[in-house]
Amino acid sequence: MRYFMADEKNYQCHHCLAVMEKQGKTSCSSAPGTIKAPAVCPGKEEQLVQDCFERYTDETEEGRLARVAARVEGMCYQNNADDTSVHPRWTRVEDTIALAKLMDYHTVGIATCLGLIQETGQLAEILEAQGFEVVSVCCKAGGVDKMGLGIDEQDKVRPGHFEAACNPIAQAEFLNRSQTDMNIIVGLCVGHDMLFNKHSAAPVTTLVVKDRVTGHNPVSVLYGQNFYYKRLKLQPLKID
Repeated sequence: MRYFMADEKNYQCHHCLAVMEKQGKTSCSSAPGTIKAPAVCPGKEEQLVQDCFERYTDETEEGRLARVAARVEGMCYQNNADDTSVHPRWTRVEDTIALAKLMDYHTVGIATCLGLIQETGQLAEILEAQGFEVVSVCCKAGGVDKMGLGIDEQDKVRPGHFEAACNPIAQAEFLNRSQTDMNIIVGLCVGHDMLFNKHSAAPVTTLVVKDRVTGHNPVSVLYGQNFYYKRLKLQPLKID
């Protein structure tokens, strides 16, 4: 089904930050009618919202996953009737384990960056201790020369040295062959993670996002906008 969207519609939910700061909630996170939605709020596309929501109400994997994810979201916090605060109790690793168990998944795949192989080993030990079968595939599996991509020598991390190319489609296909129930990304590069997601037969979640400068904590760039990374708002990023 196609949905009509007026030419002037340009959804920008980030502009509701001002509403959040003033009222503590936005229209989409409060009881209907209590906070006015902005003119281009996607929530006003009621037919699209409802049609998509109905896909969670049947017994398909999408429906089960949506319901389990909602349950896990609630389990991530301590029960609290106070509407003014919440108290988280679980890490992302625990969230992932809970979801996998509630979905009755048995075989968990890990698509790992070679640079995070130690962390992947620790994750695999935890998952195995929790009763899962673990299959892991490294990004450099097969060791294919990066020059086969058609890049220039100076585009390498270390020009003049052999470098194996990342092969995220192969990672996905190896895990597809292993018939994993779900896959976890551990530190794949930006772009490589997109290709892996596109070709994975099993649903994918990301545990670690590659960020070489921040210790794989990219949100720190957003926290640092008024100091270290203010330059990102003041000048174009040089890529040459």
